Amino acid sequence: MRPRKTGGVVVALSLVVGLGACSADDGVPTLTWYINPDAGGQERIARDCTEEADGAYRIETTLLPRDAASQREQLARRLAASDRSLDIMSLDPPFIPELAEPGFLAEVPEDLQDTDGVVKGAVESASWNDELVTVPFWANTQLLWYRESVVEEVGLDMNEPVTWEQIIDAAEENDLELGVQGALAESLTVWINALIASAGGEILQTPDAVPADMELGIDSDEGRAAAEVIQRIGENGLAGTGLPTANENASLNLFEGDTGSFMVNWPFVWPSLNASAPEVADDLGWAVYPRMDADTPAAPPVGGINLGVGAFSENQDLAWQAVECIVQPEHQAEYFVSDGNPPSNVDAYDDETVQEEFPMADVIRESLDLGVPRPQTPYYNEISIGLQRTWHPPADVDPDTTPATSSAFILAVLRGERLL
Repeated sequence: MRPRKTGGVVVALSLVVGLGACSADDGVPTLTWYINPDAGGQERIARDCTEEADGAYRIETTLLPRDAASQREQLARRLAASDRSLDIMSLDPPFIPELAEPGFLAEVPEDLQDTDGVVKGAVESASWNDELVTVPFWANTQLLWYRESVVEEVGLDMNEPVTWEQIIDAAEENDLELGVQGALAESLTVWINALIASAGGEILQTPDAVPADMELGIDSDEGRAAAEVIQRIGENGLAGTGLPTANENASLNLFEGDTGSFMVNWPFVWPSLNASAPEVADDLGWAVYPRMDADTPAAPPVGGINLGVGAFSENQDLAWQAVECIVQPEHQAEYFVSDGNPPSNVDAYDDETVQEEFPMADVIRESLDLGVPRPQTPYYNEISIGLQRTWHPPADVDPDTTPATSSAFILAVLRGERLL
């Protein structure tokens, strides 16, 4: 077994450790599932799987904080303190290597190692060091959303792949605005990573290296190509004056406006537009993420949630049985329809209700097979924040200097020479 290191895990000395999964008075073991906030779908699945277990176990849910960074902090601290109450955890993919490397995640059993029928992006985001360390639950990706009336006006053929240059040209020539995420937040890292990956590069070239030996691919032709896209949009005001603070909801609001044209965003925009702006939803089209080069397929963002079992859980076998139930395609399909979170299992996309409620379901599935996760490393937090600090605001990004400055800063942070 390879040596384990703690990476960026923070240990809370004052933490009160849970007593582990307990049994109710009726003798049925209780499993605690730490869930991320949603519209109630995970709670419903927990009830369904408890019923299907027929007395073997019951699942109770505990809500994690809303933002991913706080979820990471809480789980990392409790796992570092050998908390036995962490049976099942809904985990944001970028933070999985940080928890897997020091041995905080229980080994995925052989009968759950089969990833046939799971979209490629979800499998990669659930793995560390070429080993499946969590089980894909739901996946997520960004599509290119567009106003069909605008496409007709500017003359783009959306039946063919389009490039960032094409949509930027269309916005410049027709006084239109683009929906992108330029806030000093994780969404900016998502954008930078997708641009570099779509250009054929990668932010982190040595994912399993210690900081002293890490090599980054930011200061590269691919990094400079990504910077050119962000610079052009930022300098020319193509995403509105609010770009430096624009998150996913802000870019959706801009897209709804009179100058809205194209937008990269997650599938939540479909139910949101149908509820808030049905006239825009009636004019809505969708396609795979824009390409950086016409001849090279895009590498869309990958997000979602994977399920892990705590290494200190006293009910690991039962927890994995529960995970197997949770990720069944029928549960994933129901969860997509109820909460808008796309499945990781391809069979779930064939569900009749999924196809009816999400007419872009097949494009989402295609995008997830093309998708590239953010850098897989125990030091992801340092890399992500380092990118945000050096590529913000978008209008100040310079292809000649930003990639080199960003790379030097992140490496210095990783090696303990600079502070975030």
